[in-house]
Amino acid sequence: MAEEQALWYVVHTYSGYENKVATDLQKTAANKGLTDLIQDVMVPVEESTEIKNGKEHVVQHKIFPGYVLVKMVKTTETWYVVRNTRGVTGFVGPGSEPIPLTDEEFVRMTHTHGTVRSDLEKGDKVRINEGGLGNASGIVEEVIPEQKKVKVAVEILNRVNIIEVDVSQVEKL
Repeated sequence: MAEEQALWYVVHTYSGYENKVATDLQKTAANKGLTDLIQDVMVPVEESTEIKNGKEHVVQHKIFPGYVLVKMVKTTETWYVVRNTRGVTGFVGPGSEPIPLTDEEFVRMTHTHGTVRSDLEKGDKVRINEGGLGNASGIVEEVIPEQKKVKVAVEILNRVNIIEVDVSQVEKL
């Protein structure tokens, strides 16, 4: 008999319990000697850079709140262990029948690009704290998160000019 291949399944959890479910599943698999059947458990996260008051902070956000990915060989025992883990509401699939992810779906769900999030919005009053316009004040006209840039309307010689600077070079007033 050929050994069945472990596949990735999506498990629905109570929101906020994703990490606890992942930890509990790994411990239960180890305690019951099922690590060859329940091989991996992951909570897909995305690292992003948030910029607040000109300072960058790297934070992690769950990509799919309320869901955990489990790599397992589906047997009656593994189904029962996962399904009866505290915080699990069920498998994703018709009825209670888990449907495995395709390789393409798994890659799409877990491959992320870091993003930059800023507390700046259009219309915010800011001060430029670096560069040739240091200490100049202006109004945010546009935030360009993928480039970590912001366009600011600054008055220079009685004319309003739009300048583009790094998000880290401005401070919200």
